[in-house]
Order: sequence, then structure tokens, then C-alpha cells
Amino acid sequence: MTSPELRIRTTFLPHDDAEAALGFYRDLLGWELRLDVGWEQMRWLTVGPVGQPDVSVVLHPPGADPSTTEEERRVITEMMAKGTFASLMLSTPDLDATFEALRVGGADVVQEPMQQDWGARDCAVRDPAGNMIRVQEVA
Repeated sequence: MTSPELRIRTTFLPHDDAEAALGFYRDLLGWELRLDVGWEQMRWLTVGPVGQPDVSVVLHPPGADPSTTEEERRVITEMMAKGTFASLMLSTPDLDATFEALRVGGADVVQEPMQQDWGARDCAVRDPAGNMIRVQEVA
């Protein structure tokens, strides 16, 4: 099946601290909080870029699926801490200004802006849960 109408609508990233996640996505990135849903001890946050109402990121508790075993939850938590479980790629027309705002805002810097061998100029930070956030410069 090939369809030019397929679009990314929502993606999921784990979080282990809802308030820290809000501090990063809403307060530092400037995204809007669209939904804040709690159930028992868990909390799901739906955030997205202002001006892009059709694109959302759902921040969810790791291993929230009831079929996830305790061992799987442990592995997910360990991978999150290393920044190897989940990632998100963003883009900006001004990488240097974006990176500086992230750095000054306290983001965990993984890589300063640099030209990559594959042609992109990007930087990388981690969100409070350890998710890798790469930001590419686009014209």
C-alpha cells in the first residue's frame, strides 16, 4: 500500500516524572499541554508544538501496559536512564539559537551542534527521562 495521505499523528515517549516532563516539553520547548490524564499511580501527558495541532507526543509511564513484566519494566527503566530506549527527532531553522536555549534551560547536553558525515547539522540532548532528543537544522 502506498498512500501520500499517511501522516505522523502521534508518537509515544516514556516518562518517569510527569512534572519534570512538563518542565522540559512545555516550559523549555514551548510546547502546549493538550491532555493530562491520570489513573491510579500513573499519568499520561499529551504535548505538541504550538501551531501543529495534528502532531502530538504522548508521554507515558514506562511499562504501563499491564502485559509488561517486571523484568521488562526494569530493562525499560535501565535503557531510559542510558538514553537508549526512545528518541525523537526535531528540526529548526536556527540550530545554534535552539541549542543555546536548551543548554541555558538546563537540558542534558549530549552533543553540541556539529556537521554530521551524512550531511545533517544537528545537536542532541536528553529529556528528564533520558529520551534522546536530536535537533536537525533545516532551511
